[in-house]
This record gives sequence, structure tokens and C-alpha cells, in this order.
Amino acid sequence: MKAIVIAQPGGPEVLTYQDVPNPVPGPEDLLIRVHATALNRADILQRMGGYPQPGPKPAHDIPGLEFAGEVIRIGDRVQGFAVGERVMGLLPGAGYAEQVITHQRLAMKVPESLSWHEAGATPEVYITAHDALLQCGLVAGESVLIHAAGSGVGVAAIQIAKMMGASVVIGTAGSAEKLAQAKALGMDFGANYKTQDFAEVALEATGGRGVDVVLDVIGADYLEKNFRALALKGRMVIVGLMGGGAPRPTSACSCRSGSRCAAPPSAPVRWRRRATPRGRSKRASCRTSPAAASRWWLTASSHWPRLRRHRNT
Repeated sequence: MKAIVIAQPGGPEVLTYQDVPNPVPGPEDLLIRVHATALNRADILQRMGGYPQPGPKPAHDIPGLEFAGEVIRIGDRVQGFAVGERVMGLLPGAGYAEQVITHQRLAMKVPESLSWHEAGATPEVYITAHDALLQCGLVAGESVLIHAAGSGVGVAAIQIAKMMGASVVIGTAGSAEKLAQAKALGMDFGANYKTQDFAEVALEATGGRGVDVVLDVIGADYLEKNFRALALKGRMVIVGLMGGGAPRPTSACSCRSGSRCAAPPSAPVRWRRRATPRGRSKRASCRTSPAAASRWWLTASSHWPRLRRHRNT
């Protein structure tokens, strides 16, 4: 079969279209003819050498975290799927190929209403957003702050939060156009992070209370403002580190309770890992606001947030 292979770390020129061996499904796997896949930020990082596939190094470095396609073969122990059905799902990689394999538990049937292209771009962002909001226990009537409202995860999270009954959905983006599009999807309040303090917008939108949940894809650059935006007993989940993973030490980190959290210059951010079969490494953390439960968020020695990373796809 044909696939797009990363010949070596670098720019787009390192991608080669070449012949590779067909994947061999196991007894509980589906063999799928790919009709559509999608470009994710992780694929670019993988091409640059910064986001390898989990597990043993494959013979061919093929990017691609999701797919939509037709089942062309099923393993002997597969139940609930048949040859010819349309399915979609997540992958640890190798989606940029004519054929992929996936375990039956990781495959979803494509709704009639979705085209191949729509289905191919659905699993990564919608599963990530849904998983993140569930980890933080978002329930009907709560408020949520969603960063990067114009991104794939942001677009998905806005709609999912509304479906889960969120009373107030606040989003951030870097342009009025993106904020307008997000409002059309259900966002109630928007903040242009280039010209506004999103923590102040969140506090104003919630009458000074703060939000119950923050879904963040930025990381270090937003950490302090995220704390200010959180309500007492609020929760934050981090699913991306576009702004870096090491918070800059500060002696003026103010929590919602009014106390001050000081971190020494050497204070590290601590990460832990949890594995899911065939998962792709995703940065995620969900903990109670430090103002409400510092014993969960802050280390005794440095009073610096303790974050967690795990595989969630």
C-alpha cells in the first residue's frame, strides 16, 4: 500500500509518498481502507522529531492520529462490526496510509449524516474535548472557560459543554472573527487575549464568582490567569502546552482566596504518566483550584502546582 512517510525530522520536504507493507490485523482488530484523515498539530510535531509514536519504534514513521474508512477485514473475535461498514476512530499514528488497523473497542460507526471528510476530522478533537470535560466533572448549570475557541478542540468543547448543560461558556481567541464564529456555536462570552484580560472577562461574566471549569491548551503562559479565573473548588484540565510546560516563577502569584503562592526559581512542574492501550501521549491535568484545596494542587515544599500528564486517546 501507499503511505506518507517521514524520512527524517524536518520540514514538509521530508514527507515522502512511498510503498510500505500492508498492516496485519489481529483477532480483535479491524482492517480499514482509509477514505479520509486529518492534519493535527501533533502530526507537525512528529514530522519535526518532537512527538514520536508510543511503543517500539515502527519500521516506517507515518503520521496521522485519526481516520475514517471502510472495514475490509475483521479478526476472528471481532463482534459488532462487519465488512463494508463505515467506521472512524483514533490512532497512535500511521493514519496517513491507504490502510490502517484498529482494535474493535476503539472504532466507532460513522453516522449517516457525516461525509468521509467530516468523519475523518471528528475523532481527535471531539474525543479530546469530551474526555477533558468529563475528567473535570462538568455538570449542568456550571460555567466553563475554553481557551483557543477557534481551534479544533475549542470548537468541539464549546458545543459539547452546551450539550452537557453548561450555563455559561466563555471562550478566548485572537481575533473578533474567531470569537464571532464561536458565539454562533454557543459561546456566551468571548475574550480577545490580545487586547483583554480573560481572567477579568471570566470574573465579570460570572458575577465575580469565577468559572467552575477551565479547559486549557496553552499551559505555562496562562497558568496564573487561569487560577484567577477559577471559582472556589473549580477544576482545570490542560490538554496542550502551546505556551510551554514550565511556569515562570513569580513572587506574586495570587490565588482566588487572596493568599499569595511563591515559587522558588528552581521549583519544577512535576508530571506523572498513565498509560492507555494504543494511546497517544496527551498532556492533561484536572485538579481542584488551589484556593479551595491546596493539598491537591500545591507541593508542601515549594507551593507550586503539581500537574499530571497521561495518555487519554
